[in-house]
Amino acid sequence: MKRLLILGLCALGFSACNTEKHVDKQVLDEVNQSMEIKKVSDVDILNKAMEWGGEISASAQEELMTKLTRALEEKGAAEAVAFCNVEALPSLKKVSDEYGVKIRRVSHDYRNPTDQPDEMEEMLLQAYEYNEEHEIESKPNVQELPGGEVLLYTKAIKIPGKLCLNCHGEPGTDIAAETMSKLDELYPEDKAKDHQVGDLRGMWSISIPKKEVVKKL
Repeated sequence: MKRLLILGLCALGFSACNTEKHVDKQVLDEVNQSMEIKKVSDVDILNKAMEWGGEISASAQEELMTKLTRALEEKGAAEAVAFCNVEALPSLKKVSDEYGVKIRRVSHDYRNPTDQPDEMEEMLLQAYEYNEEHEIESKPNVQELPGGEVLLYTKAIKIPGKLCLNCHGEPGTDIAAETMSKLDELYPEDKAKDHQVGDLRGMWSISIPKKEVVKKL
């Protein structure tokens, strides 16, 4: 390998092979180092997936909250409910496509039945609920899915402030009659009411292809 590198350096003029000049050892070492294949461990991959998952979940949260806040301010809570019904899933798909991942919001207290957990998500969601019940801090988690090609990043979702109670709080106190009527119309199976600020709403579930994580390393 070093012989080939030296020949290559000759051709590029970094040394004069027909003279008595020699390749600078430091230059040769740097070239060799730059051509090494970087080896990454499973720990490196999981740590990077954790970092990237945090970035993606923050981006998805910002995308949803920016549009929802605007809808609340401009049209009121009832129309914000209608907005969520139409725009929430497309907004998440937009962020999913941007990062090349699959993003879901998962909950037992779902508003949309499509947000119910699958088998793997169920175990993780129960763990977040256990922590909430026992006042244990919940931290983000990364699991390798069966097959080893996809990593699942999860993170607890909590009610961040009073604004959310317009649609997720106590009917008649936080949720106005007009908003309640719209919820009944659009979400007949709604379980996402009677929350308080700080309550666990569910979790982010982000499926990340392992090969995309490796590329980032």
